[in-house]
Amino acid sequence: MPKSRIIGTGSFVPQRILSNNELELIVETNDEWITRRTGIKERRIASKGKRESTTDLATQAAENALRMAGIAAEDLDMIVVGTVTPDRQFPSTGCMLQTAIGASRAAAFDVSAGCSGFLYALTMADNAIRAHTSRCALVVGAERLSSIVNWQDRSTCVLLGDGAGAVVLTNSANGSGVLSTHLRSDGAFWDLLYASYESCYLPESLACIDLKPFQLKMEGNRLFKRAVNCLSTIAEKALAENGLSSSDINLMIPHQANMRIILAMAQAIGIPMEKVYTNLDRYGNTSSASIPIALDEANRAGLIKNGDLLLLVSFGAGLTWGASIMRWGIQAQIDHDRPLLESKTGVEF
Repeated sequence: MPKSRIIGTGSFVPQRILSNNELELIVETNDEWITRRTGIKERRIASKGKRESTTDLATQAAENALRMAGIAAEDLDMIVVGTVTPDRQFPSTGCMLQTAIGASRAAAFDVSAGCSGFLYALTMADNAIRAHTSRCALVVGAERLSSIVNWQDRSTCVLLGDGAGAVVLTNSANGSGVLSTHLRSDGAFWDLLYASYESCYLPESLACIDLKPFQLKMEGNRLFKRAVNCLSTIAEKALAENGLSSSDINLMIPHQANMRIILAMAQAIGIPMEKVYTNLDRYGNTSSASIPIALDEANRAGLIKNGDLLLLVSFGAGLTWGASIMRWGIQAQIDHDRPLLESKTGVEF
């Protein structure tokens, strides 16, 4: 069975840093409480007028990933963007990204799966490559969560940040690549994390934010319990279906939501924290962007070696959750001579 594998990673975050100390001047909270409850020390905030829209963030991350992969945008057959904060209802961020990078041959679309958006998007691209309907795909997670935060709600505004991460996928023939992905959802719990069409409070010190006409609402305690259970269960399923144990994993990259959730999940599945990559202290929860940003950082820091087994796991609004196991491999050349298969409608993807 053919696999897809990552041959390039990239990420990009806005310049504006919002620290816990600055948040103390905006809402009733303090650095000690935020750090103890979440593990977050600062987050990045996108500014209007500085080319930091969702599409702009995605474009920078994508170009960094393409540069590492040594792939031209024209070589892409597919672009899948995971996001819940697109710049507009339509067209998709994927289509806006397509024209921004000049990927004229690529089919492009968005996936809305909350913080699991990147893993859902990765699955779409992986399946297309396995089915021979795509040779080379770009998968992006990009968010501007600051645009849907009520900055009077201290239970949510301390958690969220902005950024984008991207990977380039192509076919693999040497055993490396995505071994499997596993996705789940349960809409019965939609009300634990959702967007409500209400205006948000924006302090003068954050006037740079381009607010959207709705705000994020969350039931933190119920969501925490559900997240730990779902994350550990899907991670164990992914390991079992690949005949692996937690000791086989070289590095786990979880969704960067809350350090307490990450600690509880890692303990539940038996992965020591020295094998878990986290960066939420610097970026907070960037939703669908969190895993690809962390993956890019770990990759560029040399923390991932050829042959390493990686476990990616995420949980988000929907509720949605998922896991992916991959074996890291070296970059490969795209086989341009292999013809694409056609869909039933005769359209090439």
